[in-house]
Amino acid sequence: MPAMVPGWNHGNITRSKAEELLSRAGKDGSFLVRASESIPRAYALCVLFRNCVYTYRILPNEDDKFTVQASEGVPMRFFTKLDQLIDFYKKENMGLVTHLQYPVPLEEEDAIDEAEEDTVESVMSPPELPPRNIPMSAGPSEAKDLPLATENPRAPEVTRLSLSETLFQRLQSMDTSGLPEEHLKAIQDYLSTQLLLDSDFLKTGSSNLPHLKKLMSLLCKELHGEVIRTLPSLESLQRLFDQQLSPGLRPRPQVPGEASPITMVAKLSQLTSLLSSIEDKVKSLLHEGSESTNRRSLIPPVTFEVKSESLGIPQKMHLKVDVESGKLIVKKSKDGSEDKFYSHKKILQLIKSQKFLNKLVILVETEKEKILRKEYVFADSKKREGFCQLLQQMKNKHSEQPEPDMITIFIGTWNMGNAPPPKKITSWFLSKGQGKTRDDSADYIPHDIYVIGTQEDPLGEKEWLELLRHSLQEVTSMTFKTVAIHTLWNIRIVVLAKPEHENRISHICTDNVKTGIANTLGNKGAVGVSFMFNGTSLGFVNSHLTSGSEKKLRRNQNYMNILRFLALGDKKLSPFNITHRFTHLFWLGDLNYRVELPTWEAEAIIQKIKQQQYSDLLAHDQLLLERKDQKVFLHFEEEEITFAPTYRFERLTRDKYAYTKQKATGMKYNLPSWCDRVLWKSYPLVHVVCQSYGSTSDIMTSDHSPVFATFEAGVTSQFVSKNGPGTVDSQGQIEFLACYATLKTKSQTKFYLEFHSSCLESFVKSQEGENEEGSEGELVVRFGETLPKLKPIISDPEYLLDQHILISIKSSDSDESYGEGCIALRLETTEAQHPIYTPLTHHGEMTGHFRGEIKLQTSQGKMREKLYDFVKTERDESSGMKCLKNLTSHDPMRQWEPSGRVPACGVSSLNEMINPNYIANRGPCPRVQEARPGDLGKVEALLQEDLLLTKPEMFENPLYGSVSSFPKLVPRKEQESPKMLRKEPPPCPDPGISSPSIVLPKAQEVESVKGTSKQAPVPVLGPTPRIRSFTCSSSAEGRMTSGDKSQGKPKASASSQAPVPVKRPVKPSRSEMSQQTTPIPAPRPPLPVKSPAVLQLQHSKGRDYRDNTELPHHGKHRQEEGLLGRTAMQ
Repeated sequence: MPAMVPGWNHGNITRSKAEELLSRAGKDGSFLVRASESIPRAYALCVLFRNCVYTYRILPNEDDKFTVQASEGVPMRFFTKLDQLIDFYKKENMGLVTHLQYPVPLEEEDAIDEAEEDTVESVMSPPELPPRNIPMSAGPSEAKDLPLATENPRAPEVTRLSLSETLFQRLQSMDTSGLPEEHLKAIQDYLSTQLLLDSDFLKTGSSNLPHLKKLMSLLCKELHGEVIRTLPSLESLQRLFDQQLSPGLRPRPQVPGEASPITMVAKLSQLTSLLSSIEDKVKSLLHEGSESTNRRSLIPPVTFEVKSESLGIPQKMHLKVDVESGKLIVKKSKDGSEDKFYSHKKILQLIKSQKFLNKLVILVETEKEKILRKEYVFADSKKREGFCQLLQQMKNKHSEQPEPDMITIFIGTWNMGNAPPPKKITSWFLSKGQGKTRDDSADYIPHDIYVIGTQEDPLGEKEWLELLRHSLQEVTSMTFKTVAIHTLWNIRIVVLAKPEHENRISHICTDNVKTGIANTLGNKGAVGVSFMFNGTSLGFVNSHLTSGSEKKLRRNQNYMNILRFLALGDKKLSPFNITHRFTHLFWLGDLNYRVELPTWEAEAIIQKIKQQQYSDLLAHDQLLLERKDQKVFLHFEEEEITFAPTYRFERLTRDKYAYTKQKATGMKYNLPSWCDRVLWKSYPLVHVVCQSYGSTSDIMTSDHSPVFATFEAGVTSQFVSKNGPGTVDSQGQIEFLACYATLKTKSQTKFYLEFHSSCLESFVKSQEGENEEGSEGELVVRFGETLPKLKPIISDPEYLLDQHILISIKSSDSDESYGEGCIALRLETTEAQHPIYTPLTHHGEMTGHFRGEIKLQTSQGKMREKLYDFVKTERDESSGMKCLKNLTSHDPMRQWEPSGRVPACGVSSLNEMINPNYIANRGPCPRVQEARPGDLGKVEALLQEDLLLTKPEMFENPLYGSVSSFPKLVPRKEQESPKMLRKEPPPCPDPGISSPSIVLPKAQEVESVKGTSKQAPVPVLGPTPRIRSFTCSSSAEGRMTSGDKSQGKPKASASSQAPVPVKRPVKPSRSEMSQQTTPIPAPRPPLPVKSPAVLQLQHSKGRDYRDNTELPHHGKHRQEEGLLGRTAMQ
C-alpha cells in the first residue's frame, strides 16, 4: 500500500518540516502536499517560489471532491482525486503563484526507518484477550465506583455490635456541641438499631440504604430555612464515617452574613457534595467492618534529634512533630517532659540553608507577639527534608482554607518484562532505594495522587488494580479511589487519588497513540490521562518508545507523533498540543534512550556504575544529548539522576547487568542504560518541586527496575466571583502593548494572534500584524497598538494573578498555527507595564519568540500567602535576591535571550541549556526570597567562601557503601577532604554549545573559570546538582557536615575545592572584582587542637567497592552497613 501513495504526498508531516524540504529543494515550482493541521480531511499544497513558501488549502466538499482555495476571481474547479488536481495545476497560469513543476519526494530515511522497526522483539499481534478498560464515557463517578465490589475481599468478619460500639465511641469523642439535640438523638438511634438493618440490606445484594436515607431526610427537614444550621450536622456525620479527618472537612466557623443568592448557591452546592458522599462512605464502612475504623490512618508523632546552639555551646535537643494535634514540641531528652511547644499557628516559616544542607531556621511567634529565629542542625539533609514535609503536612491539615494550595503527586514507571510482579512492592510507593529518596520520617505522609505507568504488563486491569490498592493500603492505611485506568495492549496507566479529593476531580479524559510498525501496532506507543483538580489542569503520559540503541531517531519520531495525536485536556484548546494544555504535564515511561558507547566498553561501564561515576555515563545519555539539541522534550525538565542505570539486569537479582542477548541474527548488546524516566513541564511561575527521583533495589522480577518520582505541585481552587452570576466584571483588563513575534519561516502570508485562557469567556482573535524582514532569514510580525484589550471574567487579584494566557500565532491563508506560547499573569505590580517574553513552539519544535509588554488591571484586593510559601530556601549569597528578581518570565533580556555562550560551570548549567523555563519557573518556589537585615553582613562575608566550597553530594546507592555520623557544622575543607580523594570535581559543559539559555557576563565567566582550577574544563552532559533544597542520603552527610563549628569560618583553597556558583550571579562591580582577585585574609583566632579520635572520625571512609570485582548485595532497600552505622532520629 505505501507504494501506491504518490511521492509528493507527505501525509502528516509538520509545516516546519515541509518548509525545510522545500528549502532544500531550492527550485521555483517545487511542491508537496501534506495533511492540513487546522481542518480535518483537508490538505495543504505547499509551493516554493522566490525562496518563499506559499500554502494553499485543498478542501473537500460534501461529495468528497477536492478544490484549491486560490486567488480571488479564479473560478473553483473540483477534482475527484488529488492526482487529478496536481496534474491540472502543473499547467501555467491556473491561479497559483507559479505552476507545479518539481515534486519533492519522501525522505528515504523515513522508509528505511519503518523497515528497521523491531521485528524480532516486538509483539507482532495484540494479546489474545486484551484487557478491557474501565469505561470513562459514563463519567468519573461510575469509573471510580467499579472497584468497590472487590475491595478487601479478605476483610475479617466482625459482630455487628462491635461496629456499632466503635462508631458510638467515635461519636462521643467528636465535638457535637453545635448539633441540634434532635439531630444528635436521630444519629444515635441510627447507630444503635438502624445501622444493623442497613447492613442486612447490603448483604442481600441491595445497593439501597433506606434507614440512612430516612436519617438524612430528617436532618434536612427544614433545609429551606436552616441551611447554615444543617451543615455542621452533615459534616459531623461524614467525619463519623470517614477513615481519615481531611483538612477541608472540619466544622466551619459560623460567620453571620447576608443571605444573598450567591451565598445560598454556594451552601447548597456544599450540601449536595456532602449528601452524595455520605452514602458511599457508609457502604464502604459496612463492607470493611469495624476493623477499618481502628486502622492507623493518622500520622503518628515523629521525634527528630537535632543540635542547637545556646550561648555558643551546641546542645542536643529533640523536636517532636505531632501532625494530628498541630504541635511542635521541644524537649531536651527523647523521653523527657516537654520544655515548650508551638502550635501550628505560631510556626510562621521554615527556612532551609543552602550552604549547610542539614541546617534549618524556624520562625516562631511568642505569646508577646515577638518573632524568634530558632536554628537547628539535623543528622543529615534527608532528616531535615522529612521534618519539613511533616511540618508542611501539619500546616495543610490545620489550614483554615477550605481548599488546598498544593498537592503531592507520586509518579511511578516500570517495565514489568512480561513477568508477574512480586507480592510486595511497597518500597516503590515509599520512594526507597537508590537516588534521591524519601526519609523514613515521611513514610506516614500519603501522597494526594498516585500515577502508575507500566509497560510489558502481563496482568489484567482488575488484578493489577487490586495489587496497587492493596499495596497503598498497606503503606498509607487508606483506601484510594480509582480516577482512571487506560490500557493499550501491554502499556497501562492507573491514576488513584485520596478519597477526600473525589469531588475536586473532574473532566477526566483518556486516550492512546500507537507508534508500533507503521504506527498501527500498539506494542509501542503511549496512553494518557488528564483531569481538572479544582481549577488546575493535570496531564499524565505513559509511553513505551522504540527499543534498540541505534534507533534514536525513531524514538524522536515516536515522541513527535504522541505529542501531535494524543487527544487529552480541553478540546477548546485545539491550536495547542498537550505541552500547552496543562498547568502541570508529567511524562513517564520506558523511553528506551540508551547510553551511546561502543559495545566493547561494557565492562568499563559496569565498573563506573560500581564506583558511582554516573556523570561519565550521563555524558553519553541519548536523551540528555537529544534534549540539549532541542530535538525532543523541548522545555521539559528532569530531576538530577543519582541512581544506577535501570536496564538491563539479570532477573531476580540487582547485582549483575545482563548486557548480551543471543539472537537469530547474532549477538545483541544492551548496555546498561537509564531507559525508564520521568520528566515534567509546567506553566511559567507555577509552584512545582521534585522531592524524590530514584529507583528501587528490591523489586527484581523484571530486567528493569521500577523508577519513582514525587512532586509538590501548586494548585488553584474554583474561584467564585463576588459579583454574582450574570453580572459583568468591568474592573479587570489585560492589555498587550508593543508586541511582536519573530518566526523561523519562509511562508509568505499574513499573521494574526489568538488569545486563549480559562479566565476569558472565549478566545480572542487579533487583527493582522505587519511583516518585516528579520535577521538570519527570520520573519518579524509587529502588532503595535492593534491588539485587543482582554476582559477577564473575574478581576479579583487572588484569582487573576494565578492565571495564564496562551498565545497562538496563525496564518491568515490557512488558519494554521505557526507557534504557541504561554504568558503568566503573576506580575509584581498591577497598573504598570511589564516586559513579557515567551518562546514559540509548534509540535515540539522551536519556531520563534514573542516579546512585548503587558499591563494588568485588577479590582481591589491582594494575593493571600500560599501554603507552599511556608517552606523557603535561604539564599546564602548577597546576590541571591537580585538574581531572583531578575529571573521572571517578563525579563526577556536576561531569561530567554538565545546565545552562543554557555554559563560557567554551575549547579544547573545543563538544565539551563536544555530548558529556559527552569530558572524563572522552578526552584523550591517561584518567588523572591527576602533576606533578613540581621543576616546581610554574614551573608556577604560568606559569599566568596560559599562559591568556592560548595560541593555536590553523592546519594545513597546500594551499589556503594555508606557511612553516617551525627554531624556538626565544620569548615568545608575538612568536611570534604576524604570525599575529594575518591571523586573528581564536576567538569563544565562544553562552552561551544549553542542553546537558549541564561548567559553570564564575560567578566563572570572568567572569574568562574579561575575559581574552578587552572585546567581547561572537560565537556560533560550529565546533570549537575541544583541550587535548591534536596534530599541526600546519609552516606554523604557524614562527610559533608561532620566536625566542630567552634573552629570558626572555613579557609578555602581554590585548587582543592570544586565550586558550585549560583545560577545567575550578578555582575560584580570593580571594587568587588578587585577584592576577588586580591583577597586579604582577615586575622583569625588560633584553632583548638583536635584529638586523634576526632580526626579519625572526620576522615573516616565508607566501604569502597571500587577495588572489588563483584557488586555489593542490596536486596534490601535500606543500607545498614557502614563504619559508624546510621543513627535513627525518631
